[in-house]
This record gives sequence, structure tokens and C-alpha cells, in this order.
Amino acid sequence: MAGQLNPHLLLAVPLAPLAGSAIAGFMGTKFFGNVVGRKVSHTATILGVLIATIISFQTLLAVLDGATYNGTLYTWMTVAGLKLEVGFLVDSLTAMMMCVVTFVSLMVHIYTIGYMKDDDGYNRFFSYISLFTFSMLMLVMSNNFLQLFFGWEAVGLVSYLLIGFWYTRPTAIKANMKAFLVNRVGDFGFILGIGLLLAYAGSMDYSEVFAKRAELAQLTLPGTDWMLLTVACICLFVGAMGKSAQFPLHVWLPDSMEGPTPISALIHAATMVTAGIFMVTRMSPLFELSDTALSVILVVGAITALFMGFLGTMQNDIKRVVAYSTLSQLGYMTVALGASAYSVAVFHLMTHAFFKALLFLGAGSVIIGMHHDQDMRNMGGLRKYMPITWITSLLGSLALIGTPFFSGFYSKDSIIEAAAESHLAGSGFAYFAVLASVFVTAFYSFRMYFMVFHGKERFGKVHDHGHDDHHAPAAHVAHDAHGHDDHSHDEHHHGLAPGQKPHESPLVVTLPLILLAIPSVIVGFFAIAPMLYGDFFKGVIFFGENHKVMEELAHEFHGPVAMVTHAFTSAPLWLAIAGVAVAYYCYMINPRVPAWFKEKFSLVYTILDNKYYMDKFNDVVFAGGARLLGSGLSTVGDRGIIDGLFVNGSAKVVGWFSKFTRLWQSGYIYHYAFVMIIGVLGFLVWFMPFPFAK
Repeated sequence: MAGQLNPHLLLAVPLAPLAGSAIAGFMGTKFFGNVVGRKVSHTATILGVLIATIISFQTLLAVLDGATYNGTLYTWMTVAGLKLEVGFLVDSLTAMMMCVVTFVSLMVHIYTIGYMKDDDGYNRFFSYISLFTFSMLMLVMSNNFLQLFFGWEAVGLVSYLLIGFWYTRPTAIKANMKAFLVNRVGDFGFILGIGLLLAYAGSMDYSEVFAKRAELAQLTLPGTDWMLLTVACICLFVGAMGKSAQFPLHVWLPDSMEGPTPISALIHAATMVTAGIFMVTRMSPLFELSDTALSVILVVGAITALFMGFLGTMQNDIKRVVAYSTLSQLGYMTVALGASAYSVAVFHLMTHAFFKALLFLGAGSVIIGMHHDQDMRNMGGLRKYMPITWITSLLGSLALIGTPFFSGFYSKDSIIEAAAESHLAGSGFAYFAVLASVFVTAFYSFRMYFMVFHGKERFGKVHDHGHDDHHAPAAHVAHDAHGHDDHSHDEHHHGLAPGQKPHESPLVVTLPLILLAIPSVIVGFFAIAPMLYGDFFKGVIFFGENHKVMEELAHEFHGPVAMVTHAFTSAPLWLAIAGVAVAYYCYMINPRVPAWFKEKFSLVYTILDNKYYMDKFNDVVFAGGARLLGSGLSTVGDRGIIDGLFVNGSAKVVGWFSKFTRLWQSGYIYHYAFVMIIGVLGFLVWFMPFPFAK
């Protein structure tokens, strides 16, 4: 079947979710008077995403047979020879991303029927998540920078709408504005990178820019001795830092938990946060020509992987634990990109999408069972009440920590080996960071698992946890999880009432958990050989002559089973086991240990509890600086210069001049007659020839 894919069929992939979004968004909301009900809204959006999923998997099969597509579908405008187009580039990287995005989105859509059933904004929510899917598909399918930027901004806009979905909650409004502003910082770098490439390559089409990569590599940025490609690549990566929440632009992602749980899975599993990883992989022909850019990526990823993992150990809100886990895993992917192991980064992107979506949706199922209490200190012993949620969450946690034969094991261990094999500046630190993160990940994952599903039952009681953790869902007390004000509900609607027991979630919630658990367990075993060491990414991902990491990994790879047997003699597996053992001891055997740690290491605890003071730093330096600048501009610029000098000043000048001229306006006729006579005499003297001039 080698050859070209059908562009009309490919066009249906993003347009089907867009059509579903339009039906739910226009017809199902007050905009057009609620023409259609809930059933039509969720059916239209799910059908749209289902169509996109089926075509995406058909496309993947066709691509495996050698079919590709790279073409323009629509020329928007041509300006001075520059073509601004809408087009698709569908190869193995795109096809894999299409399948991951549509499948996870489909699971989230189905799950949403159960999770949002009591919410007044049901139709609006379905419209948003379908629009999000459309935006992400336009991003991954693009063949030019213009369309990439359109998709990039569109996912940012829809994430703003989703994070602030419950717009009556002050915390949600603050969180979505924070996400929007932090992403603007990244997007500023991103558009600068695109602008540099456009200015010197003269095109926005990927293939045309890549064709000029050798010429671009010889250029320096005017006025400096910096390599042009290094600057352009770092600017592009700043965009990826914003979208993929890399330090220090990570601060928006934990706060985005203010949105409903289904969008936590959608934003943080397979779509928005992986856009940066996908973009850097797509730009591998350019990044490979700059070791400096790769070193920057390596170090930023390593910092994110380790230090964000530490924060996950402090959280008591079940969703925030999974959110910090996402930050850490994105750091892993970024380390792989920096080590020139792009295929390993994308492989981890794929495996992580399944088990992280599973963990988020599992957390949502627990929240439903707990009547929307998200504090893990109020849980415990849920295993017997929620067996499906328990087993699927356990499988997701095992995949996350890199248990042998689970999909996370293959991708995570490959990243650690890639960091070890890299010889770039910063690779030593990166190797230490990803290795140490294995222990940290295992600890916080099973801390959550033991606190929620095992131990004594702590629900249905009145709890006073004090103020030792400002991350606990105090923000959620003002609202229950469906956005209703507490004054319209009794307090017992938030959490279980005394004597009340948790319950397993309905099938519409547990079915997506089961369907996501399957690839979380098996996809790594079957995909590692073709994706990393086969021809799956041949001609899609490029490697520089000096970057031999993938060759060295291939030399050591002897199959997925041999990789497991080798793991028993290497550090990562034993670090993961140690992390689980420490979590078990601290939260099942001797629960006094965390309190002892808090007391003995109060400085460390305070730093972690305040998230390294990043939010305070941003608030004082950037927000405070902006307020100071605004106040200065208001006081000096607006009131002083514009109002004081131009507006009031000109009025004062006119008033002074009028006051002076008023002296001559006495109202007496003989005064005016005298002035006229003096004036006439003046004219006569000035213009009449002087006597005796000759």
C-alpha cells in the first residue's frame, strides 16, 4: 500500500471533532437557546472523536506499509513570494501522535459522561474537550510553522477555557490566568524562533527549512558571534518549556488541577504538555546541528525531572500528586531529547500518555467515590469498596515507576541509559537526576497508592489537618467538584458523611480505566523494538554525526525480555523497589516517620511545601514589577505627563494667555478707538518712505 495517503480522509481527522464541538457548543448552550440536550451533545462529540480515532489507526497501519503524505490543502495567502498555507505532513511520528491523542481523548470523552453528569456546564464541557482535540490534531499534523503555531496557540486558548471551566471559583480564575500568562512567556520565545528561521530560510514549510539546514548552520546572529541555529533552537525550546511545563515555566501546571478531572487527564497525559516534546522531535534536523541547544535541553529536563518529583512527595491532594508526577516525567522526556535520543523521548511520551491518563481518571474515580473529597488523608482502605479503580490504579502506578514488563519500564530505562551514554555538557548531572528520580517517583506513587487504597479507613469522620499543607484541597471547600456554591448545599455534600461508605464508579467511568490499563501494561513490550531500534522513525528523526547515543543503545539491546533480565543487575530497578519499600514503611508500618521528618528537617519541609518559593518569586518580581511599572506609568506617564503637562498644561497656557490679553479688553469704545489710531499710525510709519531718504 506504499504511496500517498488520501488527503480528504486525513482532513476528516481534525474536522470530525471540530464538528462535534460546534454542535455541542452552539446548539447545546444558551448561545442558540439550548436547541439540543445532553444526549445529543455527548453523542456528537464522542462520534466525532471516534471517527478521528478509527481513521488515525487506519493511517498508522498505512504508514507502517510505507504510505506517507506531505502536501498543501489550502493556500491562505501569498505575500512577496512567502506562502502561508494549511497542509499536512503525515509520517510515522505524526501517525503515532494522532493515535495517542485520539484514543486518550476518546476515553476521556466517554469518562466525562459519568464524571460531569451533575454539572450545569455539561454541554459546554464536551464542546471544549472536542475543540481541544481538534487543536492538538492540527498541531501534530501540520507541515509548516504557521499551522504549527495556530495549533500551538489554540491548545493554549482551550486549556485556558478548561482550567477556568468553573468560572465562579476565584481559584479557578487565578489558575487559568496563570496558565495563560506563563504560556505567553514561552510562546514569545517560540515565535522569535519561528521568525528567525523564516527570516533566514525564507520559508515556513518544514521540508524547505530543513533543506537549508547546512546553510543556516554557517550563519551567525547579526551583531554577535552566536550561531544563528543555536539561538533559533533555544528560542523554539523556550516555547516547549512553556507548553511542556519545564523549569522555570512549570508553575502553571499544578494549579491547572482547578479544572475538572477529565481535562487533567487530557491536558497532562497525551496532548498539550507533550506538544513541546513532539515539536523538538519534529525539529530534530535543526537541533542536531547545535550541541549548545541540546545541552540546555538536557540540563533543564534534568532539573525538572528531579526537583518536581520532590514536590510530589509533599502533596495531600490526590490530583496534585499526579500533576507533579507529570512534571517529573516530562523532565525525563526532555532529557532524552537533549541526549539526541528523540525516538526514546517519543516512546516515553506514548507509554506515559496511557498510564498517566489512567492515573488521572483513576484519581477522578476515587474523587467520585469519596463524594468529591480530594484529600488523601481522608481516604484509606478503598480497595474493598472500589475494586476496579484499585486494580487499574495499581497497574498505572506500576507502569509509572518502571516495573519490568510494564510499558513504563522500557521507556524509562531507555532514557536513563541514553543519559548515561551521552557525552554532551551536562549529561553527568542529567544521569544522576534521572537515576535519583526513580526512587522519588516510586516513593510518591506508592505513598499515594497506600494512603488511598490500603491502611485504616479515615473517611466519614470530621478531620482537622490544621494548616500544615496549603496544597490540600481547601480551595475546593468553597465549591463541590461540580462547581456549585457551598451555600446552596449542605457541608456533607463535600466528602462522605459519618457512616457513609465509598462506592465503585459506574461503568461509563470504569470502562475507560480498563481500556487504558491494557496499553499501560503491554504497549512497551511490543513497541520498543520497532520504535527505537527498527525503521519506524527512519527518515523522520535525524541524528548528527557526533551523536551516537541511539547506536550505542541499539548495540546493547537484545530484546524486551533480555532487557528485563538485565534490569535485575542495574540500579534503576532496585531504586524503584527501595522507593516502594520506604513508602510502605512510612505509611503502612510506621506512620510517625513523616511527622518526624517534618520536625527534624523543617527547613527542607518548608522549602518543598512552598514549592521552592517559585510562586512567591514570580509574584514579587514579575507580578510586583508589573504592578510597580504600571503604577509608575500611571503616576508619571498618565497623570504627570499626559494629564499634567499636555492636557492640564495646555489649558493653563491658554488660561495665562487669556488672562494677559483680558487686560486689553476694557469694554470702553475710546480705548478701542485709541488702539486703532495707534495701529494706523504704526502702519503709516512702517510702510511710508522716510523723508529725505534720497
